Amino acid sequence: MFNSIQIWIENLGVNIAIASGIVIILKGMAIFILSVAANMLAKRVILQVLHAIILKTKNKWDDIIIQKKVFELLSHMAPAWVIYGGVFVLFPQSDIFVEWVQRCAVIYMIVVGFMVINSILQVSVEIYQTFEVSRRRPIKGFVQVLQIVSYSLCFIFVIATLLNKSPWGLLSLLGGLTAVLLLIFKDTILGFVANIQLMGNKMIALGDWIEMPNFGADGDVIDISINTVKVQNWDKTITTIPTYALITHSFKNWEGMSRSGGRRIKRAIFIDMNTIKFCTEAMINKYKRFEYLKEYIVSKEQDINTYNQEKKVDVSELVNGRRMTNIGTFRAYIIEYLKRHPKIHNHMTFLVRHLAPTEHGLPIEIYVFSNDQNWVNYEGIQADIFDHILAVLPAFELRVFQQPSGFDFQKVLLNKEQVYGR
Repeated sequence: MFNSIQIWIENLGVNIAIASGIVIILKGMAIFILSVAANMLAKRVILQVLHAIILKTKNKWDDIIIQKKVFELLSHMAPAWVIYGGVFVLFPQSDIFVEWVQRCAVIYMIVVGFMVINSILQVSVEIYQTFEVSRRRPIKGFVQVLQIVSYSLCFIFVIATLLNKSPWGLLSLLGGLTAVLLLIFKDTILGFVANIQLMGNKMIALGDWIEMPNFGADGDVIDISINTVKVQNWDKTITTIPTYALITHSFKNWEGMSRSGGRRIKRAIFIDMNTIKFCTEAMINKYKRFEYLKEYIVSKEQDINTYNQEKKVDVSELVNGRRMTNIGTFRAYIIEYLKRHPKIHNHMTFLVRHLAPTEHGLPIEIYVFSNDQNWVNYEGIQADIFDHILAVLPAFELRVFQQPSGFDFQKVLLNKEQVYGR
């Protein structure tokens, strides 16, 4: 057709060179118009139809493909194919201009192709995250490795196309630069290896509560990538930790606590040892009226009396035989109180024990688990328990140890003034 146009132009008396130039311009315009038409057909017809069909389906994964613009990126191939093929058909006599136009079209298609691959990899991550297994075994780090490989191959293919060389030759050249590449991608390689170890050993997962004081991290894991792990702390700040640091440094993962169904309460109160003593008859009678101690006092009394009678103990002296103490009775009260507490997990470790006496008094440690793991609720449960325990201490004629304050010294001075006068 274009030969006929050129002949017609020449018949009009136009110079052959000018006529040939006009035909070349017309060919270029034809290729341009066809590429624009191909682009419009791909985007406004084929793409719209595909989107309409996908949006009508019930599957969510195909909606993710639309969100990541996979088909939209793929539609950019249409004008490039038209330009590449049009130049080949309309300019059969290969020259440097045609060759470079085709190279540019190929480079464009290579870049678009790898962009599509990158989008498909992102789609795979999004789809994978819809499954429960993604929380325990995230694949984002591995996909990022594939993306890096994809970008590297894209760069190699583009350079090979520009130089009109085989890409495999360039790959062999890069093999000789292994040491340099290892240096450049040191953090990426370390992160990739760390990802394999973390996932393989199930050390960390999305949503886990981890504590890593060296990096100021104490909160939930919100992202795991090849190079970094993001932790949202409880004050809503975000700490970024190098992935390989989770292998080279120690950290605490609270996920085991979350899965156990309980949250540990471990706290001690320090009793002033000057207030510890044997129970008198009056004290025992009083304790019998305590709801939590009724059965304990009766049972303990019988046990002690039986023992003392069998051993023929002289009970006229307090140091002889067995007797109840206010601290022991108080500990029994705490045990019964916690057993009846609706928020204490009775199927996990349950201890109320003495620790070694210190200069601050005798520690009585409570080591139990609440059955509510919510942080706010947990703190409220813990506070309520110790509010009650501290409040009932005086009923057992015990006192909490605390360092003397200015008020204590003022009270002593006031007493002295009252006794001795001013």
